[in-house]
Amino acid sequence: MSVLPVPSILDDIKEKGIRKAIYETLDTTVERMTAGMNIQDIREALRGEAPSRRPNPRLTPHADGFWLHMRPSYFHTAVTGIYPTFRLGWLSTFFFAFEIITGLFLMIFYTPSPDVAYRNMQDILGNVPFGQLMRDLHRLGAEGMVAFVMLHMLRTFITGSYKKPRQFTWFTGVILLLVTLFLSFSGYLLPWDQLAFWAVTIGTSMAEAAPPEVVGTNVNLLLRGSPDIGAGGLLRFYLLHVFALPLITTIFIGVHYYKVILHGHSLPPRLEEVGKDTAKRVPVSSRTYFIPDIMSNELAWIGMVSFLMIVLSVWFFHAPLENHANPQVTPLHTTAPWYFLWLQGLLKLGDKVFMGIVIPTILFGLMFVFPYLDMTPSRRYAHRRFMLSVAALTVFGWVILTYMGTPWYGVETAADIEVAQELIPQEGVGPVRSVPYDEWQANITAFNNDEVIWLQEIDALKATGDETAYDAAIAPYSIAIQEEQVIIRGEEVIAWDDFDKEFTEEYPELGHVIEEYHTLMYKTYADDEGFQNPIGYLSISQKQHNLVRVYLLITFEGPDDTGENIIRQVSGKPLYLNEESEWHEH
Repeated sequence: MSVLPVPSILDDIKEKGIRKAIYETLDTTVERMTAGMNIQDIREALRGEAPSRRPNPRLTPHADGFWLHMRPSYFHTAVTGIYPTFRLGWLSTFFFAFEIITGLFLMIFYTPSPDVAYRNMQDILGNVPFGQLMRDLHRLGAEGMVAFVMLHMLRTFITGSYKKPRQFTWFTGVILLLVTLFLSFSGYLLPWDQLAFWAVTIGTSMAEAAPPEVVGTNVNLLLRGSPDIGAGGLLRFYLLHVFALPLITTIFIGVHYYKVILHGHSLPPRLEEVGKDTAKRVPVSSRTYFIPDIMSNELAWIGMVSFLMIVLSVWFFHAPLENHANPQVTPLHTTAPWYFLWLQGLLKLGDKVFMGIVIPTILFGLMFVFPYLDMTPSRRYAHRRFMLSVAALTVFGWVILTYMGTPWYGVETAADIEVAQELIPQEGVGPVRSVPYDEWQANITAFNNDEVIWLQEIDALKATGDETAYDAAIAPYSIAIQEEQVIIRGEEVIAWDDFDKEFTEEYPELGHVIEEYHTLMYKTYADDEGFQNPIGYLSISQKQHNLVRVYLLITFEGPDDTGENIIRQVSGKPLYLNEESEWHEH
C-alpha cells in the first residue's frame, strides 16, 4: 500500500532505499530538463567518451528540446576548425545575447528623458556598483557586434557561401547587418551627451534628404519627433533600441539559423565538386557531434571573448561621456559612428540626395539581390578571381571612404583652433586638463593685471632686439613657448634642446603639454601659410588660496582681408583648477 494517496518518492525510498531512490529521481529530472540525456550521458560527454546508450541520446536535445532545436546535431568535421567560418557567425550571435544581458542591467538605472538621462548616466558611472564596467562592456559589445557581423558577411562572400541553395540565407544576413547597424546607432543617443546628440543629428538629417521632399520631411519628423531632436526623439530611439530592433533581430536570427540547419554549413570550396552542394549529406566518418565537441568549443570561445572584453573594459577601454547635450554648441569635428563614416565620406563628394540616399540605397539593394544575379556554379577561389577582386575593391573603397569621412579629409580649420582643440578639446580631458594641481601651482607667476596684455607691443619689442624689455613684458605669462626656447616664470630661459633635462624631469605632465604645444606650432602646422611665426603662452595665476587659473593664448602672423600679413592673437576661455583636481570654465 502506498504511503500517500498517489505514488511518490516515499514509495521508492521504502522499496529501493533512500540513496537509490534519490539518484533515480535526479536522473529522471535531468533527463526531462535536457530532453533525453541522463546523468550518465552527461558524464560520458564531459569525459569525451562515446555514448553507451543506443540510439545516441546526445541527438535528442536537438530533436525534442527547445534550446538546441535550432542547432545542428552534428557538423562536418571540415567546418569545425577556425577555417572556413572563423566562428564569426557564432560570435555575432553571442554579442547580441551579451548586449541583451548588459542592456537589461543598464535599463534598471536609466530613464529616457532629456531632463534626467544625462544625470542617470553619471549615476551609472559613479554610484551604481559595477555600473561603469557594465556600460563599458555594453558599448564595447556593440562595437564588436557590428565588426563581427560585417566580417561574417565578408567571409561568406569570399567563400561563395551565398550561392544556391543559400541565397535566402544571405538575404536574411543582409537584413541582420542593417538591423545591427541601426541597433548600435539608436543606442548612440541614449547618453544624451554632445557626442550622442550631434552624431544622431547628423545621421537623422540624412533622412530629410530622401526624395520627394514630403517623404524626407515626414521621415525626419518621425525619427526626431519634432524638427529638432528632443524628448520625443530620445523616447523614439530608446524604444527602437530596447524593443523594436531587438525583436526584429531575434526573429531574423531564428530564420537565419533555421536556413543554416536546412542547408547545412557550406564546406570549404575545395572539398565540393563544382556545381554540387554536399554539405547536408555528412558521412558518419566525417561527423563531429554538437555534444560535446562543438558545444565545449563554443563555450570556450565565449569564455575567451568575455575575459578579453572584461580586461579591455577594466584597463584599456572606457565608453566616452562628454558634456551634456547642447543644441546651441556644435563640437569641433563632429562625426558619425565609425561604421557610418563611409557615408559621411560620400557626402563630401557631391549632392546630399545622390551621395547620401541614392548610392547607399543602390549598394544595399545590390547586396540583397546579388546571390540571385551570380549564377556561376563554382565556389573555388581559382574560378572566382573577378568576384574576389570585387570584394578586395569593396573593402579598399570602404576604407578610403571611411578615411574621407573623418575630420582629417576635406575639413579646413584654422591652425590656431586645431592647436587649441588638441590641447584643450571641447569634449574629453586633453593634455592641459591632465596636469595635476601641484605642477600648475609650482609654476605660478604673480602679477596684478589679469587682462590680456598687448601682444603686438611684445612682438614689437622682440623685433628691436631689446632682450631686457622683452623679458619684462612677457613676465606676466608663466610660460612662453618659442621655436628655439621656452621662458618659464618670465625669468628662466631654457633652450629647447635642454628643455627635457631642465624642466620635464621635475614637472612631467606640464612638460608633456609644453612639448606637444611646441610640436603643434612648429612641426604639425609649420607649413600653414596663415599660421606663421607663432608663439604660445600659458598664463598660470592664483585666483584663491586653492584655485589656479590657467589661460592659453597664441600669437601668430596671418593675412588680413587685403592679403597683407598682420599679427593676430587668439585666446580661449580661462580654465580654473582646484585642489581636488576639478576643472571649471568661466
